[in-house]
Amino acid sequence: MLNFEYYCQTKIVMGPGRSKEVPGLLKEMTEPGATVMVVSDPGVKKAGIVKPVLDSLEDAGYRVVDFDQVSPNPRDTECLMGAEVFQKEKASAVLAIGGGSPIDTAKAVALLGPNGGRPEDYVEGRRAYTNAAPILCIPTTAGTGSEVTRSSVITLADSHRKITLKHAMLRPITAVLDPELTLTVPKDVTAATGVDALVHAIEGYSCKVTNPVSQAMGARAMEVIVEYLPQVFEHGADLQARAKMQEGSLLAGLCFGSADVAAVHCLAEALGSLYDTPHGVANAIFLPHVMEYNAQENVPLHAEMARLMKMAEDNDPDEKAVEKFVRKIDAFTKQLDIPLLSEIPSVQEEDFERMAELAERNNSTPSNARTITKEDYLQILTTAFQSPIL
Repeated sequence: MLNFEYYCQTKIVMGPGRSKEVPGLLKEMTEPGATVMVVSDPGVKKAGIVKPVLDSLEDAGYRVVDFDQVSPNPRDTECLMGAEVFQKEKASAVLAIGGGSPIDTAKAVALLGPNGGRPEDYVEGRRAYTNAAPILCIPTTAGTGSEVTRSSVITLADSHRKITLKHAMLRPITAVLDPELTLTVPKDVTAATGVDALVHAIEGYSCKVTNPVSQAMGARAMEVIVEYLPQVFEHGADLQARAKMQEGSLLAGLCFGSADVAAVHCLAEALGSLYDTPHGVANAIFLPHVMEYNAQENVPLHAEMARLMKMAEDNDPDEKAVEKFVRKIDAFTKQLDIPLLSEIPSVQEEDFERMAELAERNNSTPSNARTITKEDYLQILTTAFQSPIL
């Protein structure tokens, strides 16, 4: 008998121009004149997205602390630095502006700032998740879904291992999705973050800990993303397509946020931790290879996803649908100019053992649709490097 939980406390505010409502939305979670710590990154600031928000907060009477020391794969050292700023400035809320890296950093700061400790203290059970500061997120890419999830992925600088803070209190109180803020996202980032969202939907839909609510969200997310990502990749100024991609990314976040990701993410996080490869690019590289591996265990499930994404016909036999799925998902990423694993600078086959080990240790490995071991990860890495799908 099915037994599951689905929970999302985040208030979702969506539509063009709605980022202008942030000062009023913060009043729902802070006192008048409170100190708000704004977490972003240099790229988002350079795009001119952060300053209007900062100015509107100051005009509304908030004291603003600006923190932008965030890497593309955020480090524990940056989270600790942010937590120190939070404590020193006596902040009472955290506002994240940007993609997954600022949002994940903001979540860690909201936890570490009031409570102290290091990220791994919470992951390894030495400290209890408690008393996190309220979080408001303004995602500026359509991909992360982190604005509605309970997770924060952080890289340990010393070991290059990625860990995941995961608790309901890390879900943002409010998420503001304004597609106007995504119009300046470069073409390569649009592609990478969009594929990241697609992987969230696929893995949330098919992983061992999925549930009917997650699957409903994931099914719609897959349909939307496959239709609109190629459009927004070619026509970045299309506000309607940008809004649909934010919708797809949001639904994908709601899909995996109460289920899990799986082996694609485990490999992507291992690659990103060693080489700082953009997360979406890493996901795209491994997606067709992991789907080919997983489908051997559950052909009907993967045929079902192929039909949802219109990569197979409704009357195709399951085996034929899966065959089309693997080839077409690979072609889908290629049309977005996603590189092959062998084309990533500095990637060396002698590092695959280490990557396979990091992937196996990832706490989402047990959720993969098919049981997967270090040896399986190593084989997928080797195949992805030496034998691209034709």
